[in-house]
Amino acid sequence: MQQFITHFFRKRSGYVSAFFLLVIVFTATFGEAIAPYDPLDVQVKIKLQPPSAEHWLGTDELGRDLLSRIVVASRISLLAGLTVLVLSVTTGIILGLISGYAGGLVDEILMRLTDIFLAFPPLILALTITAVLGPGLRNAMLAISISWWPWYARLVRGMVLSIKEKEYIMAEHAIGAPGWRIMLFHMIPNLISVVIVQAALDMGSALVLASSLSFIGLGVQPPQPEWGAMVSEGRRYVFVAWWTGAFPGLAIFATVYLFNAFGEVLNETLSRRDVII
Repeated sequence: MQQFITHFFRKRSGYVSAFFLLVIVFTATFGEAIAPYDPLDVQVKIKLQPPSAEHWLGTDELGRDLLSRIVVASRISLLAGLTVLVLSVTTGIILGLISGYAGGLVDEILMRLTDIFLAFPPLILALTITAVLGPGLRNAMLAISISWWPWYARLVRGMVLSIKEKEYIMAEHAIGAPGWRIMLFHMIPNLISVVIVQAALDMGSALVLASSLSFIGLGVQPPQPEWGAMVSEGRRYVFVAWWTGAFPGLAIFATVYLFNAFGEVLNETLSRRDVII
């Protein structure tokens, strides 16, 4: 663990991205306490006011403080991305393990099912599922998870096929160890680091996809603040009040960039042969 921390924080992008991600997580956790105003408080008299000393990022079309809405929306956006990854990774690991370890007909059935889902672009499939289930954050997260798990199933299956040929796995078979024990105590520990790196890199994409569904009205519903929905509301005033869409979009950009930078440094660190967690 000490080697991992040393190598990770040796790169500037590692400790910078980790620091600002901690700031974002802190903001998302204590958003209501940090926000200077009520994000749902409508003040029509001060609508579309530019950034000022009183309202640092200005106000939207209903006079709501934009900074407060962005701060509170951070929890929803991060929670959506994290939930999608947890559901996708869990499903992918389970099905990938079973497929790679069992082989034969089981592997063939699960991989053909995976191919069916992979045949559709994730955004199109998520849009279709959300349209069928109905708009809302819960349905949006479920739809994205359904469209995302096959990538992890493929990744895990490929690693399991490689790991199960190792000598220590054959030794476990020779002494009669049950399959569940081999998968749980020998395969998962050897593939989890790769899955974690992939999940860290995918966090930004999951956040963008969730924001995209909110942008077109299938995700978080008004008046609840959410970055994608705020960008959608602000695009109507892009030439009148540019800040209403620019600042939520900047929040999405910055968060995605930080997760990508964090994931890349994490990948480089875990790829080193001398690093052991």
